[in-house]
Amino acid sequence: MPNQRDRAADDSPADLPCLEKLDSPTGSPPTASLSSLMEVQNCVSNLSLAHEIVVNRDFSFKPRSPPTDSLEGRVTEIVHRAFWDILQEELRSDPPNYSHAVVLLHEVKTMLQSLLLPTHVRLRSQLDEVLDMDLIRQEVDHSALDLHRLSGYIINTMASLCAPVRDPEVRALRELQDPVELLREIFRVLGLMKTDMLNFTIQSLRPHLLQQAVQYERTKFQQILDQNPASLDFTSAWLEAAASEEAVRSQSDSPSPDSRGPVSPAAVLNRAYMRLLRWDPQDQKYPETALMDRARLDALGQQLKTLVLEASVLLLTSTQCGGSVFSLQGFVGKLRHAIAALLEGSHTRETDLKAALLGIGDVVLQQVTEAVSSQGGAALPQESLDLLRGQISELWKNNHPVRTLIGERVQGFLQAMLQGGPAKRSPELPAPLRLVSAELAELGTAFGRIVHFNRTVFGPFYAPILRRLLFPSGEAETPVDSR
Repeated sequence: MPNQRDRAADDSPADLPCLEKLDSPTGSPPTASLSSLMEVQNCVSNLSLAHEIVVNRDFSFKPRSPPTDSLEGRVTEIVHRAFWDILQEELRSDPPNYSHAVVLLHEVKTMLQSLLLPTHVRLRSQLDEVLDMDLIRQEVDHSALDLHRLSGYIINTMASLCAPVRDPEVRALRELQDPVELLREIFRVLGLMKTDMLNFTIQSLRPHLLQQAVQYERTKFQQILDQNPASLDFTSAWLEAAASEEAVRSQSDSPSPDSRGPVSPAAVLNRAYMRLLRWDPQDQKYPETALMDRARLDALGQQLKTLVLEASVLLLTSTQCGGSVFSLQGFVGKLRHAIAALLEGSHTRETDLKAALLGIGDVVLQQVTEAVSSQGGAALPQESLDLLRGQISELWKNNHPVRTLIGERVQGFLQAMLQGGPAKRSPELPAPLRLVSAELAELGTAFGRIVHFNRTVFGPFYAPILRRLLFPSGEAETPVDSR
């Protein structure tokens, strides 16, 4: 990207977009050629991979194997079995036919070479000497190939290169006598070793990627934008909706027109990110700048919904049954565990949530009754129990008063975390919500980490959009809050 863009990005606060204009193309995309489409696809692929490595600390590659009950799995199994059966027939023939075996040895040599580091000079030289393919072909022509000796050398080399976690599998290779089974297992273990090396390389490069990630992602996204100018259309609509919501909130908080100030860009961005936690799965217009984190944000949104429902059940239970049962040792933990178990997987369909809440109502009544009985207290009136069951079953409604109250408090808590303010600045949490405060704080930390990185990377792209939305007539811009 041009140098002035880099300077504009460097001068802005790390967690907020600068309001410097970024000369990105806008409007409808031109007719794209096949080469440009492929270039965009490559940019997106590289950008997604780099972003996943940086953001997901547990990211790693895993060997791919299709499900055994799938068509791909069955075809793969048939082809592989046929290949190894042919190899076995060739080696058992008289004289043995080593044509396929030589090809496999060459593949093994290539895989071993890919595992060598630049410092493995002596081992690389030894590998070229022992697995000299020209010499091996001459040995085959003269019926002098010692496949057992070569396999032993290969296993010893693998043992010197593999990670400690692969030691048992490499040792198991020494117990195999059948040459076909041995070659097949050598290939399998080498595949695992290549995956181990790749993941080790990723872990080694992660600190360097972290230093360059912001500029790299920003540059790659600019390349995508150059090829497809419509790549910010959904982002613009997302920010526009957030700006409208923030303007309505600002008007309601300040009824007097004279007391209203301009809407803060930081407030609009915070509200926009909060919208991502309750995004409608059917809405395909997800902002392009947050698309790489959609799976993580969707998962956090589901956790948030579960926490709100859990706290709502606890609040209703405390209100109807009194706080005495909550003081019993182990009562809250047992009740929360049951609620969380019943709510698991109920976020996708309304019918599932209704069924889960009916089950939660029965569990709550049972545990409350047992708790009251253990205290020697009088049984709760049936009317109170029926009322509690009914109130819990109604929590599936988004506009339920208790659910709305808890949701607003949670939204305020997360907004305060995004602003970077101390805990005392967040709204006071109701007692039942304080019971899930640890999980809520953990969720807020994960959410804040995603938001911080996104704002740092895409701030220059948000700036012109926010300027157009908040200062349409070119009036003086208010300083961006540096918090």
